[in-house]
Amino acid sequence: MIKIELKDGKVLEFEKGTKVQDITKAISPSLLKKAVGAKVNGEVVELMTAINEDSKLEVLTFDDEEGRETLRHTGSHILAQAVKRLYPNVKLAIGPAIENGFYYDFDADFSFTPEMLNDIEKEMEKIIKEDLSLEKFELPRNEAISFMEEKEENYKVELINDLPEDAIISFYKQGEFTDLCRGPHVPSTEKVKAVKLLSIAGAYWRGNEKNKMLQRIYGTAFTKKADLDQYIHMLEEAKKRDHRKLGKELDLFSIHEEGPGFPFFHPKGMVVRNLLENYWREVHTKAAYHEIKTPIILNEELWHQSGHWDHYKENMYFTKIDENDFAIKPMNCPGSILVYKNSLHSYRDFPLRLGELGLVHRHEMSGALHGLMRVRCFTQDDAHIFMTKEQITEEILNVIKLIDSFYKVFGFEYFVELSTRPEDSMGSDEDWDAATNGLISALNSAGLEYKVNEGDGAFYGPKIDFHLKDCIGRTWQCGTIQLDFQMPERFDLTYVGSDGEKHRPVMVHRVVFGSIERFIGILIEHYAGAFPTWLAPVQVRIMNITDGQRDYVEKVAEKLREVGIRVETDLRNEKIGYKIREAQLQKIPYMIVLGDKEMKEGKIAVRSRKDGDIGALNLEDFIFRMRAEIEQKINSL
Repeated sequence: MIKIELKDGKVLEFEKGTKVQDITKAISPSLLKKAVGAKVNGEVVELMTAINEDSKLEVLTFDDEEGRETLRHTGSHILAQAVKRLYPNVKLAIGPAIENGFYYDFDADFSFTPEMLNDIEKEMEKIIKEDLSLEKFELPRNEAISFMEEKEENYKVELINDLPEDAIISFYKQGEFTDLCRGPHVPSTEKVKAVKLLSIAGAYWRGNEKNKMLQRIYGTAFTKKADLDQYIHMLEEAKKRDHRKLGKELDLFSIHEEGPGFPFFHPKGMVVRNLLENYWREVHTKAAYHEIKTPIILNEELWHQSGHWDHYKENMYFTKIDENDFAIKPMNCPGSILVYKNSLHSYRDFPLRLGELGLVHRHEMSGALHGLMRVRCFTQDDAHIFMTKEQITEEILNVIKLIDSFYKVFGFEYFVELSTRPEDSMGSDEDWDAATNGLISALNSAGLEYKVNEGDGAFYGPKIDFHLKDCIGRTWQCGTIQLDFQMPERFDLTYVGSDGEKHRPVMVHRVVFGSIERFIGILIEHYAGAFPTWLAPVQVRIMNITDGQRDYVEKVAEKLREVGIRVETDLRNEKIGYKIREAQLQKIPYMIVLGDKEMKEGKIAVRSRKDGDIGALNLEDFIFRMRAEIEQKINSL
């Protein structure tokens, strides 16, 4: 007999070799219906896996990230099987699960069309109804190569050839279809209740532009059709909110062939940007941060010393000045460190908070560029905080509170991840343990739930990441707090302690917006371009009904501008209904309509983007209302 410890601590006994699915059924038949996989001693396994020793068991459903991955991985195999049924000569490449779905890469001598996707999707639905079992088997490497050669799957042969000679290669069979795969999978195709193919794209084999361009079909899968329908609705809503489309329609920004990945901000976009930066400065001044500005170009030796050369050089741009090698900064931290080193510091100076809205440049592959979300130059709202080890928990708590207050202004909910030491890191185990424990202590003190993201920390330290949830349910990683024992060591940073001796400070790297450009892109999509009044590029548009009110329009506009309200006037010889529709399309928070009646009574007729016709108001009352809304930063969602 073996002992199985469940997630709630309960221990059950079973015969050695009992499969996970049978254990799950013994726990609860209804749980087995929901189950898509499991974790045994922390490792993700299939429901078909036999357990032969005392173990900890956690049953995974579609609600678990690893469960979704397992089900969607099977979805990619169903896609490949459907394609091979309909187009037998197509060659298979790879097909992993990804966030929100899966894809499969194919080599075909024709181009897949949307109509073909419909046919493939129908075939996938047939395969699901066939309830085909996924059966795993293994072969020695030479037999695996022969097996794939017989099927004329040259891409699979190449993958197997890259494995060690003594490797045992695993395959999965479902009906007539077999694929090279290490798993895990759900027990049968029937578990994948609802599928949808989403798009077609090009993808180089193994991500290398020197290799052949393949066709990548993207799809997604759910265990309930209602969940799939909700997801498709979210995608359709996301298309309407696409910041690239709205950025053009609202005249906020543009990107040109002359500068791919380098955004141009237009006057209205600059209003939004400046408001965000001003708010950032206001909050950070109150929190006792000191703003600095450091150069964009610094010599190459600095980047060797910081460690960026060894860990980041493929993403950097370089230049020569006076025959010497320089780099355009990809990060702001070395500049902040040089500011720190410029003076002697005492423990009485700590925590020392240096903030910078610093422009950085990073080389991104052209295929990865995406509006403001993925660019080659952007402004990070960095801060670098220097402190003693004893101050870590309290200071991290202060940063968490500051970030929380920021996100509440924009109506964002968020969740938190703790990312631990990556393989490509520098520093001692002792320092990493101290840094990680410091972040854990702060998270616990803040009462925040968090997920551990193993191995995804920065090369110089662990980090806390804040993932924003927008109004249609998508998540965006923005804020981050990174605890760093390495940079102070590499740059020989010191401070004089209370004992009169020199000591090494601890350094925190943190951002709130992350990238201002990307945050603007997120806000455009979050608000669907309808910014709250305090953030709107134009807060009021005033329009006349006839030429007789032109002077009155200008008089009202002047009074609003005097109190700092951003105003546009529309004096075109157009019908008032047309002017109102135009203002609504531009998502302007308030419209003022002026006719003879308003001019005679000395009032204004006000329409709200949100509430419609408000009616006639005194100008002073409207100004009071507007200023209160702006000063309180009322969220319009």
